[in-house]
Amino acid sequence: MVDSGGKGLVLIYEGMLASIKGDNIEIKNVDLDTNISTSMDFAKSTTSTDDIKYCYCTEFILESSKVEDTKIRDIMMAYGDSLAVVGDDGVIKVHVHTNDPGNVLQEALKYGQLLTIKIENMKLQHENTLLDVEEKKENDSEPLEEEKEFGFIATSMGEGLANIFKDFGVDHIIEGGQTMNPSTEDFMNAIKHINAKNIFIFPNNSNIIMAANQAKELSDKNIIVIPTKNTPQGFAALVTFNGELSEDENKEAMMNALNSVKSGQVTFAVRDTVMNEIDVKEGNIIGIAEGNLLSAGDYVDEVTSNLIEKLVDEDTAIITLFFGEDVTESQANELRTSLEEKFEDVDVELYYGGQPLYYYLISVE
Repeated sequence: MVDSGGKGLVLIYEGMLASIKGDNIEIKNVDLDTNISTSMDFAKSTTSTDDIKYCYCTEFILESSKVEDTKIRDIMMAYGDSLAVVGDDGVIKVHVHTNDPGNVLQEALKYGQLLTIKIENMKLQHENTLLDVEEKKENDSEPLEEEKEFGFIATSMGEGLANIFKDFGVDHIIEGGQTMNPSTEDFMNAIKHINAKNIFIFPNNSNIIMAANQAKELSDKNIIVIPTKNTPQGFAALVTFNGELSEDENKEAMMNALNSVKSGQVTFAVRDTVMNEIDVKEGNIIGIAEGNLLSAGDYVDEVTSNLIEKLVDEDTAIITLFFGEDVTESQANELRTSLEEKFEDVDVELYYGGQPLYYYLISVE
């Protein structure tokens, strides 16, 4: 609404004046849905992603007795715009648009623990919106796409990881991960947009498998959920796909592939803890594999190297690293070089993942 309702108010006054004068009032039929849809589509199609100054919509709830919401507001103002901070009884909710969500969360962690985290890529959302608008325009003029045999849906966090999934032929990427789990509705919407006889879903997170299975039960299409618990498992399953095989044969191959890969993640601790006889302090770098804490320390490369050493065995052939948004390419290449020297008989591959929160995702095969 360009005038926020002012035009409607003027029309009401004009009608009242006409009634007082005794003039005839002409009632016009207006197709509101068409006008609104057209104006919205125009707005969506004329807004460029270049206009989005801060890329990530970041929301979190901080539990803290150390700081007031006013101080958090002052701190967060340096990281972006569209800031909203609300505090009540030791709980502070923060919303901010920023280009550095990792730094924002690190700053908050200085004062307490994070109860919830949500990060959305607004440029990616906008691009998807534009695609939806263009798709809507083309639906009336273009014939329906011919139904194909297989379709693929994957959950991913990070631009780099999403691009790798697309290179594997995935039709639809649902943005989500450890701290922002997609809903059953998200999967249903993705299924609706894929014209295929058999649709494989790769949740890539143990917390998301249930939502994927619920979508399978609700859909009238043939849905196959491969219960991938992390991104490396998702890639390992997709590598085995063979378009010449049947649905059941591909499913069997993918399920077998899940056991062929060991996976690890390198992130940071949000609180003090002791696990597997490892003493961890808040803010430490930690290495996790198969849900177990295996390494901790003050330096990302050291923790990552120690974690990989515990995953590698005599049968290991490939180590794959996916570096996140808080790691530079030069830093990742330095780590790769040191790993190649440490594991001379193993191939070390490096890819940009762009994932938040995790410095590295690791695949050992």
